[in-house]
Amino acid sequence: MSNPERSFIPQFVKDGYTRSIEGLVDVFIRWKIHPNFFTISGLVIAFISAYFYARGDLRLGGAMVLLAGVSDTFDGKIARKRGIASKFGAVFDSSLDRYAEFLMFFGIGFYFLEKGDSLSIFTAVMAFVGLCGSVMVSYVRARAEGVGYDCKVGVMQRAERIVFTGFSSLIHPYALMGVVWIIALLANITAVQRIHHVWKTERKGA
Repeated sequence: MSNPERSFIPQFVKDGYTRSIEGLVDVFIRWKIHPNFFTISGLVIAFISAYFYARGDLRLGGAMVLLAGVSDTFDGKIARKRGIASKFGAVFDSSLDRYAEFLMFFGIGFYFLEKGDSLSIFTAVMAFVGLCGSVMVSYVRARAEGVGYDCKVGVMQRAERIVFTGFSSLIHPYALMGVVWIIALLANITAVQRIHHVWKTERKGA
């Protein structure tokens, strides 16, 4: 049973972005670049972003987060267009995405922890809470799909986490601080929304 995907990023924006990269996807296909190159590249770039965050270079960290997010959009599209999409590829991509998110939150948490003031330490704790929520959002969806339910509901999905974190890092440390708090709250709310969605869907089908 499907459910329309609801998020902070409007669908027309997502569709526009998808159309804008179609040309690049075709170029990468002509160059015979394997989808896993982008999957692994996303993780490597996420590691670089964590390094920049940890040393206090928020703008470079944010730029790397956005670049990793862009890289992550290519693998699935290339695999589908080339007709080589596989279950392993989907699991591999999802697994490395979780590692990439862990690195991002680790770098951000380390940055705020190193600042040492009470507000920054609280934000470091919120980064950990946000990481927990982000992992649970993905876990609940995976478990739901494992038992046969589509589960893309929720206001704070991966695209939102990447876009908001990346752009807030480019703006100001306090902007990033606010986004960390928002993600900590809304990612966990999204996980609960998905659990409730599965419960409601099963009751409707009973």
